[in-house]
Amino acid sequence: MKIVFYSSGKKLQPWLDSLSANLPTADIWAWTPQCASRQADYAVVWAPPAELFSHQKNLKAVFNIGAGADRVLRIPNSDKLLSGVPVVRLNDAGMAVQMAEYVCHALFRHTREFAAYEAHQRGQHWKTLPALDRANWPVGVMGLGAIGARVAEAVAGFDYPVHGWSRTPKVLAGITTYAGAGQFDAFLAATRMLVCVLPLTSATEGILNANTFGKLVPNGYLINVARGEHLVDEDLLLALAKGNLAGATLDVFRDEPLSAGHAFWDHPKITLTPHIAAITLVAQSAAQITQKIIALESGEKIEGVVLRDRGY
Repeated sequence: MKIVFYSSGKKLQPWLDSLSANLPTADIWAWTPQCASRQADYAVVWAPPAELFSHQKNLKAVFNIGAGADRVLRIPNSDKLLSGVPVVRLNDAGMAVQMAEYVCHALFRHTREFAAYEAHQRGQHWKTLPALDRANWPVGVMGLGAIGARVAEAVAGFDYPVHGWSRTPKVLAGITTYAGAGQFDAFLAATRMLVCVLPLTSATEGILNANTFGKLVPNGYLINVARGEHLVDEDLLLALAKGNLAGATLDVFRDEPLSAGHAFWDHPKITLTPHIAAITLVAQSAAQITQKIIALESGEKIEGVVLRDRGY
């Protein structure tokens, strides 16, 4: 078995070591332009260049080491380069609980006014702010897949009213769910804290825009842990300036790293982090990929195969 590995911005050796430990008889190598013609049975990738696939003739599957598959599906000519080749995404692999932690932290920091208490500490002010009434802070989670559902359930566990919106109907205990374009406005009207956990597709790109922000409960807040391309940057800045939104916590951006001088860096109402809401865990991910490769080699069906028409 031959496996080519490529990862933009991630350390190579831990992945190569972990894959080799799980598949000791496999021939595994890191892709470079110099070995582009070397043929593989499987590709394990993150944000790969189109050149990686242009010479491959025998691929049985491409495994994307992330929850979303957009970094593969959006490479130039992907439909042609990967015609007939399944693209497989990770099923959680330890990311859902990290996302839930991150979202809960951002939610608590805003609703419990911890930023204000931090400012009080710096000014040596001993002051108690009003107690939180969770009924005033309905949370809306966009995207109810494995990760979004875990986020919604975690938030509901702290007695916040929680609403969820997805492309197709979902049922989650204790969570009011909405589905499809026809129920999107009703979902927004019930939401003050908006959390984006959507996959990036042609239908969801730019969905965090002025129209969306204008339909939230007044003085809303945005948490984006999905993809930077979901957000129209200028619309967020305008919503913050007009007071339609009270603030935002952003973990993902259209261009990463975020460019020097970008307005988000020092905006007083924006908290940002460098795409760390859910860090891919090498050991768990490699074990999952290994299990799926073994299943494919045995002719079995696997979970996580991306539907090209949906983009996830």
